[in-house]
Amino acid sequence: MSRIGLLSDTHGWLDPKLRERFAQCDEIWHAGDIGGLHVTDELQSWFPGKPLRAVFGNIDDATVRRAFPEHQRFELDGVRTWMTHIGGRPPRYDRNVSDELRTATPDLFICGHSHICLVQFDPKLNCLYMNPGAAGRHGWHQMRTVLRFTLADGRPKELEVLELGKRGSE
Repeated sequence: MSRIGLLSDTHGWLDPKLRERFAQCDEIWHAGDIGGLHVTDELQSWFPGKPLRAVFGNIDDATVRRAFPEHQRFELDGVRTWMTHIGGRPPRYDRNVSDELRTATPDLFICGHSHICLVQFDPKLNCLYMNPGAAGRHGWHQMRTVLRFTLADGRPKELEVLELGKRGSE
């Protein structure tokens, strides 16, 4: 059983509230648009010894792209997961992932990019889609959001949407 803290679209700024909100998490996952390695370095300093899984996003520079892949595929606690930044949403997946998503379907498909917090089961793929929304101060979203959940018995459980405050606030 693993407790996961999931965020995306920090765009170079990390909310200090996440230190407390993710304190009980076993792993931290970042679904892209990190905005600089200082963000992931700070996450690792807040949570030493805890795995950080991340993917780069469309705004990330070459340094971030060298440090993190575009796609992460892994299995944890019996849950096959695919995390990428740009993936669309059910049933309108991005054309760059749709074929592979249908032929090598994960149990959990995680994206960022849209700045829209959305968790939705796709019955056609038998797959759970998660987008944590945007945790950063830049973008068109109104509320900064992240997700926290548990992986156990081969499926995600105990999902929480955590609101961090209005986009321009700290």
